Amino acid sequence: MRNLVPILTVVAVIFALWYGAAVVLNAPWAYDKAKRADVTLSFSEMVADTWSQEKPKLPAPHQVTAEIWKTTGEMIQRGRAFSKRSLIYHSWVTFSSTILGFVLGTGLGIALAIGIVYNRTMDMSVMPWVIASQTIPILAIAPMIIVVLNAVGISGLLPKAMISMYLSFFPVVVGMVKGLRSPGVMQLDQMRTWNASSAQTFWKLRLPSSMPYLFTSLKVGMAASLVGAIVGELPTGAVAGLGARLLTGSYYGQTIQIWSALIMAATLAAVLVGLIGLLQRITLKRMGMAR
Repeated sequence: MRNLVPILTVVAVIFALWYGAAVVLNAPWAYDKAKRADVTLSFSEMVADTWSQEKPKLPAPHQVTAEIWKTTGEMIQRGRAFSKRSLIYHSWVTFSSTILGFVLGTGLGIALAIGIVYNRTMDMSVMPWVIASQTIPILAIAPMIIVVLNAVGISGLLPKAMISMYLSFFPVVVGMVKGLRSPGVMQLDQMRTWNASSAQTFWKLRLPSSMPYLFTSLKVGMAASLVGAIVGELPTGAVAGLGARLLTGSYYGQTIQIWSALIMAATLAAVLVGLIGLLQRITLKRMGMAR
């Protein structure tokens, strides 16, 4: 219970700031409506208005919560969880792209890391390009990827997954390179004393030593993959996915819809990263690395 106090305190502060910001940002519209109706608003009436506007600049937390419940809980109760109006359906579409891109990015990242560690030429030539690739804004390259893949007849899930892969492979490369190089000189000398081959050194020493680094980079890569999936939905005119919900909300000024999609995306990211953390604890415990 004592550990929950700091968490609840931070949450309470965030909600208080959120409600206060909603009052500040939405107050001009409330006063403007009152002026046109020739009505004088009291402070309490003004606050109530800022927390109940249909298209506020910043929706209040309870408005976002109500929208999420309307597009998830009520849909489940009606047996329409995967209706196109349901956030569960849109989350599933984004989740599919995220997972595929994450798997591809992880595989690419690990393969490049092994090559960089074991090949001096790759270390000198590939690593700088890996770093330089992340300086290109994803909003600029995403439409190019989609257009090129559509030109060769590839559409649907894969183009969005490729964008997710582009963002997620980088932290895996960096983390795995650091992890594979983490064994000390004495450990490597001991493996040579035992006449271990490069493959045996990799499987028995380098790879186990890299596990903490790998899982840390996987958490970052998963979050980046989700961002990539959402960004990939924006330039395609997609009708499904959390990115599509954000785009539709921006077209029609539905800020509550935008915020509900953002909160759903954040929740999805937290769940996926949490699952990786759980897998990390189980794996490291079995390897004798967890406390």
